Amino acid sequence: MIKIENITKIYSNQAGDFLALENVSLNVDKGDIYGVIGLSGAGKSTLVRCINLLERPTEGKVYIDGEEITAMGEDQLRKTRQSLGMIFQDFNLLMQRSVTDNIRFPLEIAKVNKKDAENRVAELLELVGLQDKANSYPAQLSGGQKQRVAIARALANHPKVLLCDEATSALDPVTTLSILKLLKDINEKLGVTIIIITHEMKVVETICNKVAVIESAKIVKDGWTKDIIHHFGEV
Repeated sequence: MIKIENITKIYSNQAGDFLALENVSLNVDKGDIYGVIGLSGAGKSTLVRCINLLERPTEGKVYIDGEEITAMGEDQLRKTRQSLGMIFQDFNLLMQRSVTDNIRFPLEIAKVNKKDAENRVAELLELVGLQDKANSYPAQLSGGQKQRVAIARALANHPKVLLCDEATSALDPVTTLSILKLLKDINEKLGVTIIIITHEMKVVETICNKVAVIESAKIVKDGWTKDIIHHFGEV
């Protein structure tokens, strides 16, 4: 499904070079809920941004369904990105748009016709349990509700993969569990492969079937969650 092959990412500025990722390789199978866990600054957010080429790797290749996206031109890459939904820690909602309009936004970009877009938004509002908030604005929502809107928006174009960059870090424990349950339901009902970037082992234990531990820009351990859990206490 997703193959990351020998990815290195170097940021250069006036102060010199910073190595964010060094020779990272991962395989994520279709249907996985795959965790990437590490401390702040370890390189995990850079890794997830390299998967959809929001950050272009300095070296290495990324494959989605056998196609090398690191070799794609901009037009082909733009189309491929529609199959990669993404949610963030700070929600990234459009504050001047209603919940409905936020969810519909990627459908507008994809030039989906109005009727189909309305139907898709209705489906997604039901999926994330926000039918009663359709006309509300982000400022009127709780953190958990905002993240549900962000998840619905990320699913608008029927993505194969959902990338979650610290998606529960700004939420309290009870809300975190409700969002993780929603992600699990999405994985099971829709067959969406999920990659979760986190610094919290509880998130990995709760939802991920596989996990990679990242330390100082390198993957130091990866495999089935049950086999990796004890390692994190040493990180």
